Amino acid sequence: MLNQVNVTVNGKAVSVPSNYSILKAAEMAGVRVPRLCFLEGTHEEANCRVCVVKIEGQKGLKPSCKTAVTEGMVVTTDTKDIYDSVSSNLELLAANHKFECWRCSRENSCEFLDLLRRFSVDNHYSAEEFEHKTFQLNDTSGSMIIDSSKCVLCGRCVSACQKETGLGILNFNRRGTKTYVGPALFHNLEDAGCIYCGKCIQACPTGAIREKDDIKALERAIRDPKKIVIAQVAPAVRAAIGEEFGYKIGTNCEGQMFQAFKELGIDEIMDTNFTADLTIMEEGTEFIRRVQEGGVLPMFTSCSPGWINYLELYHPEYIPNLSSCKSPQQMAGALIKTYYAQKLGKSPHDIVSVSIMPCVAKKAEANRPEMGRDGYKDVDIVLTTREIGRLIRHRGIKFNELDPIKPYGLLASYTGAASIFGVTGGVMEAALRTVTEILEGHSTPVDFNEVRGLENIKEATYRVAGMDVNVAVVHGGRAIGDFFKLMESNHKQYHFVEFMGCTGGCINGGGQPIVNAETLEKVDVRARRSKVLYNIDANNEFRKSHQNEAVQQLYKEFLGKPGSHVAHDLLHTHYHMREAYSDKKE
Repeated sequence: MLNQVNVTVNGKAVSVPSNYSILKAAEMAGVRVPRLCFLEGTHEEANCRVCVVKIEGQKGLKPSCKTAVTEGMVVTTDTKDIYDSVSSNLELLAANHKFECWRCSRENSCEFLDLLRRFSVDNHYSAEEFEHKTFQLNDTSGSMIIDSSKCVLCGRCVSACQKETGLGILNFNRRGTKTYVGPALFHNLEDAGCIYCGKCIQACPTGAIREKDDIKALERAIRDPKKIVIAQVAPAVRAAIGEEFGYKIGTNCEGQMFQAFKELGIDEIMDTNFTADLTIMEEGTEFIRRVQEGGVLPMFTSCSPGWINYLELYHPEYIPNLSSCKSPQQMAGALIKTYYAQKLGKSPHDIVSVSIMPCVAKKAEANRPEMGRDGYKDVDIVLTTREIGRLIRHRGIKFNELDPIKPYGLLASYTGAASIFGVTGGVMEAALRTVTEILEGHSTPVDFNEVRGLENIKEATYRVAGMDVNVAVVHGGRAIGDFFKLMESNHKQYHFVEFMGCTGGCINGGGQPIVNAETLEKVDVRARRSKVLYNIDANNEFRKSHQNEAVQQLYKEFLGKPGSHVAHDLLHTHYHMREAYSDKKE
């Protein structure tokens, strides 16, 4: 057990563990110290000098995030010298930042702007001087944009990329006044091995790294009288969209969300939860066939496009292990342009298929050439949770005053199993609920608690139809790499493995609302959002995917049976090896 030390911060005495920084001790004393580059557990390098404090008996100002406490230390955080020093540093940063707040994706969540306001910083640069500076704009990927004119070189994105994924795609390029953050070796994101998980976006305190904005495409589609707009929405979106409008983290705003979609002018809703249930029917059938007919095991889930990118780029030898199922997003898109179009009496070319997702990688997934047919795409437009939040605000819709409604549309019903797709372990648990019941031939348990929780790698063994089924749940790029090493070293026969590209699963996807660094230090965001989806599951009358009557009707009317020729043509796909840095640049 660590020793406690006594520290005084702004006249308040506090006893803290001896390994605490001054910044953390100040928080224990209820003192708010500003910070910009600091991101607890990710980037703690004291680059920005915004968190400086005065220590009695020592010369100069010290960075509170990097300075450890000592017994009897007396700290002051808010003197004139400190205020002037922080203000000067912010002025220097502001002189190199392009202010386009009216069009910036971080208009409501910019930590840098909050600091400038807090310290009443004036921007002294001239427009002419700024225009002569050299900036890099990396916007070729179709999913993410890196704009060095907004970058304050804090390093948070670089550290997040390394610590969250283990890939180290981002780095500081060049030196001196020409330094900018981007993929190493001056590559673009699409050929640098990026999996589009968006952890860098969530770490950035400005709008320097952001998703590709597709709001305008939806705005135009809604206003086109020749088009009918059908939107699908992922389970994790309803657990987080309220944060865009001031709701507490962990608030279920599903009903208000559907009403907002209606007021935006979206014609039909096909809830992605519906195709989450459908995914279990297809994926579960595929798993049973592999077990009974000697197919490739373990079978890997294929719902997360960030994970798919990881596998295709870094471990293509395991592509045969992937389920051939499309993700729920792409299944929904395929059905919208076929079954749904027939139901509505519309040509697929007159339908705009829109997806509201917690994920940046979904934008790239929708653009894969195999995700469509007959000259049209399954999914035309993908908006993140943040984008749909911005659109609702810009339209003047008062989200907080909306009366909640049920989802509208022909294919919007879902079971509890579908809702937990947005949580790490949720796909596995949903699959187990259905697969065990089919194999056992009688009702089986609903809750599989062993695959729940936020451990990076979870394992469990279940006795099913006379055999031990070994399963694992893995989330986050770094954990994926760790699991492959584990699988190769322990020689254990796994049967079914769920992978997610983001830690926590989709509820912590790269397209979810930005949570500032100070809140992240105090709140377990992943746990709170997860609880929303588990509550939806617990309160649903039907909690197993095969109990979804609308899905069963879909099979009767259109697909035939799980794994049928029609189902395989529409709902399944293939994956292929890709190379990072394949187009090498000098």
